[in-house]
Amino acid sequence: MQIEKVSERLNRLSESQTLAMARLSRELAAKGVDVVSLSLGEPDFDTPDHVKVAAKKAIDDNFSHYTPISGFLDLRKAISEKFKRENNLDYSPEQIVVSTGAKQSIANVVMSIVDKGDEVILLSPYWVSYLEIVKLAEGTPVFVKAGIETNFKVTPAQIEAAITPQTRMLMFSSPCNPTGSVYNAVELKAIAEVLAKYENIIVLSDEIYEHINFVEKPTSIASFDFLKDRVVTVNGLSKAYAMTGWRLGYIGAALWIAKACDKMQGQITSGTSSITQMAAIAALNSAPEVTQTMNAEFLRRRNLCYTLLSEIPGLVSNKPEGAFYFFPQVSSFFGKSFEGKEIKNADDLCMYLLYQGNVAVVAGDGFGAPDCIRLSYATSEANLRKAISRLKEALGKLV
Repeated sequence: MQIEKVSERLNRLSESQTLAMARLSRELAAKGVDVVSLSLGEPDFDTPDHVKVAAKKAIDDNFSHYTPISGFLDLRKAISEKFKRENNLDYSPEQIVVSTGAKQSIANVVMSIVDKGDEVILLSPYWVSYLEIVKLAEGTPVFVKAGIETNFKVTPAQIEAAITPQTRMLMFSSPCNPTGSVYNAVELKAIAEVLAKYENIIVLSDEIYEHINFVEKPTSIASFDFLKDRVVTVNGLSKAYAMTGWRLGYIGAALWIAKACDKMQGQITSGTSSITQMAAIAALNSAPEVTQTMNAEFLRRRNLCYTLLSEIPGLVSNKPEGAFYFFPQVSSFFGKSFEGKEIKNADDLCMYLLYQGNVAVVAGDGFGAPDCIRLSYATSEANLRKAISRLKEALGKLV
């Protein structure tokens, strides 16, 4: 009889809660239930036509062979130009590594730099995969927490208090998944000034949502020259260009980090899809209107959702400044019941909302905030109105 035993490495990992909730909602939908899913962070737009044309041309031009591990030189040049044009960052093509999605970019960096026992500071709430990737690298996560009362943003003093001789990395996103919070230039400079004092710390700045931003033009923490060489800037195509399925992310980093990520990737996936890479060049050279049009629609939806969510008693939400999520505090519903079944935590609440309200949302504990839930508004206005109406009705039945 075969023994079914997976590695301890796998046992240490948790299933992605966003993907788990998406799976449950699909299973219900397959049974004929009208479920509105607000679980996944995926734009509901289609990839721009000119990007699709570039991909078709690449197929016709026989871009069907292995690519350099770090990506075609033409693409890395386009990324280098993008960094300079949009972020005021000088990364040469040799300092750029293209990967199969920003998630792989992040994993490459962490696996290349973090050793067993190294401490990694996570600004909490954080994206679910940060913690799991740190665990995979056998690093020790250290959480610096912020709540809704500060718009989910930590202070430089909090960060400095968490630093020890074992601190090797700090990871954060701005605009943030799951909160939508955006660190402005003043806030980032103050954080950078703290981190600059500790030469062993590498900063991983996840900027995948930079084009979904409702406040000032986003600032990259690498734009501060005194810290730049210790910052890895992560970005990709999924959110800004509605290219989630194309799978392309990239980093700009010090040359030694780029070389380390190239080595890591070379033993796992090698280069990403040749067709996607050629499409990426077209995306990165798009007219500004492409991202601006989607950003304007997300802003309209943000305002609509904020108004509707504010009408639900007991649900406490701030107004996100970017990305396409709300992260309301729902602890006022803990201890309440429906038909004799008590809601003990956010997981219970999400299951109740799925099966009684037919709305899929994600519990906040996977993001480091067990009193919250995450709602994605990357769907149509009709779906948003229907979903929030159902949330209001279902939450109103709890006593």
